Amino acid sequence: MPEPSGGAETLEYRTEVKQLLDILAHSLYTDREIFLRELISNASDALNRVQFEMLTTQDVVDPERELAIHLSVDAEAQTITIADSGIGMNREELAENLGTIAHSGARTFLQNVGAGENALEEIIGQFGVGFYSAFMAASEVTVTSRSYRPGDQAWTWRSQGDSRYTLEPADKADRGTTVTIKLKEDAAEFANAWRLEQIVKKHSDYVSFPIYLAGEDGEEKVINRRTALWRQSPGSVSDEEYAEFYRQLTYDTADPLAHMHMVTDAPVNLRAVLFIPAKRERGALHLRPEHGLRLYSRKILIQEANKDLLPDYYRFVDGVVDSEDLPLNVSRETVQSSPLLRQMRRALAGRVNRELKTLADEKPELYVQFWSEFGVFLKEGVAVDPGSREALVPLLRFRSTHSGDELTSLADYVSRMRPDQDVIYYVLGEDYASVARSPHLDYFRAHDIEVLYLADPVDGYMTAMLHEAEGKRLQNVDDAGLKLPETPPAEEESAAQVESEAFDALAERFKATLGDRVLGVQASKQLVTSPCRLVSPEDDFDRDLERLRRLMEEGYEAPKKLLELNPRHPMLVDLAQMVEASPDDPLIDAAIEQLFDNALLLEGLHANPVDMVERIQMLMAAAVAAKGGAHDAGSQEEEGAV
Repeated sequence: MPEPSGGAETLEYRTEVKQLLDILAHSLYTDREIFLRELISNASDALNRVQFEMLTTQDVVDPERELAIHLSVDAEAQTITIADSGIGMNREELAENLGTIAHSGARTFLQNVGAGENALEEIIGQFGVGFYSAFMAASEVTVTSRSYRPGDQAWTWRSQGDSRYTLEPADKADRGTTVTIKLKEDAAEFANAWRLEQIVKKHSDYVSFPIYLAGEDGEEKVINRRTALWRQSPGSVSDEEYAEFYRQLTYDTADPLAHMHMVTDAPVNLRAVLFIPAKRERGALHLRPEHGLRLYSRKILIQEANKDLLPDYYRFVDGVVDSEDLPLNVSRETVQSSPLLRQMRRALAGRVNRELKTLADEKPELYVQFWSEFGVFLKEGVAVDPGSREALVPLLRFRSTHSGDELTSLADYVSRMRPDQDVIYYVLGEDYASVARSPHLDYFRAHDIEVLYLADPVDGYMTAMLHEAEGKRLQNVDDAGLKLPETPPAEEESAAQVESEAFDALAERFKATLGDRVLGVQASKQLVTSPCRLVSPEDDFDRDLERLRRLMEEGYEAPKKLLELNPRHPMLVDLAQMVEASPDDPLIDAAIEQLFDNALLLEGLHANPVDMVERIQMLMAAAVAAKGGAHDAGSQEEEGAV
């Protein structure tokens, strides 16, 4: 290092700087506006450091001067100025901090003062390369600084981003550092006060010191909020303040359904405020197309939508997370994978789990509202995340044959099970209206056995993965080999029944008409009020996924199932008689086709219901003609009697 002289000095950087500056300015950062965030962070660190120094000494230049950051723009000259009243630098410190790439004055300060000082929480820049992000937008950067030490002279550092920089004495009476950026031609967008204000509000809104921005008239205004709600004590924040912060964060006009405020230092330093919205869809003003939490490091925004801090099934959760322990990469734009990050994820997910459990236990009416909006996400979590099932299963809610319009948990279902029942029964369908009419429920209704209604597309995926809950096995009532409790029926069987030989003939007619669209036709032991149902063979382990496949696969074809017929149903009794008396009657095959289509519809598997229209009209015409003929015959008998 050459000795100081009275004039300007041209010096070489201490590293292979030209290549390194190209990397820093063009490759390291993905968002050009980041340069302002980095320079403000440096200014904030300088202010914190002088604040720390003044705790022990008053021998400081301008001890009464306000600790603040000042921004100004000269649109004509195409320059931006960032000035602070911080610690400042002398010649040696300028050469050391700005003449050596990746040297960080903040990091050296941290090492020198130790780990127990309160001031450390506010130190932001520890990586030493953020300053050079200025060259993304600057053709030249000038730094004029005066140290807090009364005996030090002010100096100016200047560089155009090549392999050299200059140092020369400066005329600066007040303490602190002023950075002036001469913008490149293609960076003219930043020579605008409104643009700078937007960048500050996005990235540096919660810097502890006031950030003043000079307008066109020269008047300055403070443009940052300064106070980060998530760094306050939870007991000091009111519900109204949480709601207001949520609206600022999300642009949602409605209050959140719940909020969580986390402040923890072990096993990981974490400050977070999370929100559960009231609605899944929050209107046109919800301007964040991507899900994810806002990630801060020491109150500086690092990522607007971090998707790794919560499991994907909690993507409806909004909020902010701040940590001093984050393993950031050198540009502070991305978070590196580490055990620490996994600890943060577990802590945040566990907090959301506990909040939802509390909501379900203490405010069941609000939990019903939550479930109607976001229950499908928890079902997804049960399906895709085996490690979270133990925590998520108690949060599941369902409608059932016994719950009416209310919701039931699996624990409540198990508490109502009959003594001879050892499985949890469920029925899958297209929607609640269709599952409530499912023929699979005949036996269960007749014997007062509760069955859960599952009508979300993800339900089949969930049950395919979730084989047991509350110590009981889950079983689909769509099962040809279903083992049911041995209980007499609740009411006497109808006297009318298709006899064995007639049923065999009817079953053969069904097989001939439907062909390979069914795996077989057999008598049902479970149907009571329904004429038929489609059931899966016992070895069909993928049947619960059929509805999901129908939504996702092009050219989806309904799987072949077994058709069970109810020998006691009046329609089948009459149809068996028609097969025996008038086997050529076209109404027989039409009725068989329609019964099969009805079963597909109730299963949610019919590919094109429009195809039924012509057949339905044919059956209606036959029914009307038969009714009309009976009416005519009755009228003739009356006339004859007269």
